[in-house]
Amino acid sequence: MFGSIWGYFYTSFLRYWLKWFIRQVTGKCELQRICAGYKPGAPRTTKAEYSLKNSKSKLLRAAVEVEEDGLEKHLDLVMREKNVKTQRDPTFKVNLKLCLLQITGYRNLFTSVEELRKENFDSDKVQHEEMLLKLWDLLMPEVKLESRVTKQWGDIGFQGDDPKTDFRGMGMLGLTNLVFFSENYTEEARQVLSHANHPKLGYSYAIVGINLTEMAYSLLKSGALKPHFYNTVSGRPQLQHLHQLFCYLVYKFDKFWVEEEPESIMEFNHYREKFHDNIKIQLLDPAVALTMTDSPRSN
Repeated sequence: MFGSIWGYFYTSFLRYWLKWFIRQVTGKCELQRICAGYKPGAPRTTKAEYSLKNSKSKLLRAAVEVEEDGLEKHLDLVMREKNVKTQRDPTFKVNLKLCLLQITGYRNLFTSVEELRKENFDSDKVQHEEMLLKLWDLLMPEVKLESRVTKQWGDIGFQGDDPKTDFRGMGMLGLTNLVFFSENYTEEARQVLSHANHPKLGYSYAIVGINLTEMAYSLLKSGALKPHFYNTVSGRPQLQHLHQLFCYLVYKFDKFWVEEEPESIMEFNHYREKFHDNIKIQLLDPAVALTMTDSPRSN
């Protein structure tokens, strides 16, 4: 209760006067101090985002919604309103632009991800069918698929004879993620699949992959992935960057599962939540970067 009251008082009253006082002392507005005083990435961009969203200026609040083609013009308006002269602070505009590219890019990334998630797998679409068959060929290059509908799909972790039913929750986002991992980290994907087919510690590879797609999606939607993308993408995050994060989650979850040695697959939900909590804790670190470059490639 006290925390809520203090937060309202600080945001509504104290913060404004504190900013005014510091500007009188330093001669720089809050955005200038952020762009000059914090390292590029999450430390700077999260501070800039907070400052803009909580500004009393409608123009500054609107900056986090500006599309890329209108960014230069809006930056000039911000500099005019805050009375920032390029001659006195030549790096301000460049640094703030980078922050805004990351902030608006994150929002646009979620829009792209949501569209892909809502796109249902359609057997009548050649592109969808080709992608599904490509997944099989990447994971099982020495085994020929007997038919399009077959129990063989269970060998890579689908539940039924036709994988299309497993994509209902995450749509084409689930399949695209699985193919991206298998295509860009083929050795790692086959290694993970071999672990998934272990007689004691095994799990349904494809189903778990779709489940981890949902985890990535929920983290993106909540904003928890902002520090990661602000630290790893210098500019606007794109769809491929979410695919890269998925690769990290699959690879790390497999290692986590093997190390934990669950009694059976029936304990999946418990270990899935434990893994999820571990990821959320990592994302609280301002320097977080969940990348496959931290994971040694298999030989």
